[in-house]
Amino acid sequence: MQTVGRITKLFGVDGGVSAVLYPAFPEDFRTTEPLFVEIDKLAVPLFCASFERRGQTGAILRFDDIDTPRRAEELLGRELLLPECEETADDEFYMEDLIGFEVRAGELTGELTDYFDSEANPLFELTLDGREYLVPAVEEFIAGIDFERRTITFVLPEGLLEL
Repeated sequence: MQTVGRITKLFGVDGGVSAVLYPAFPEDFRTTEPLFVEIDKLAVPLFCASFERRGQTGAILRFDDIDTPRRAEELLGRELLLPECEETADDEFYMEDLIGFEVRAGELTGELTDYFDSEANPLFELTLDGREYLVPAVEEFIAGIDFERRTITFVLPEGLLEL
């Protein structure tokens, strides 16, 4: 679990609380996800009935099943926790990051040696079997990218690599 905030004081008469949010608190937090607090060394889920940001580091929260200040007092001083996000493969990358990758296009092998950025027609420069080619940098021509092995497999239309 990752510590993402701390409940600091009561707010209102219906069990609301005020919290300080730490930088680790996700910008895209949804109230469908529970926050957790540790009680007796157990992570107890709390579902938000409402969540309202107050500036960069503050928030007003109301939790389901906590509807009086007396019940909310039990939460004062407790840290808010969220499960740590598992690092997932991010689908976003810069085309320039592909420079230097090994390339396979049919029977030809080589290297992606450059990228030319243009809104009208972005291009990869490929060196395949000792010859240089300019190939449109479009998703349809890329069959797969292996970032660990630094390889790209292209599926190019017939005749594209002919002079």
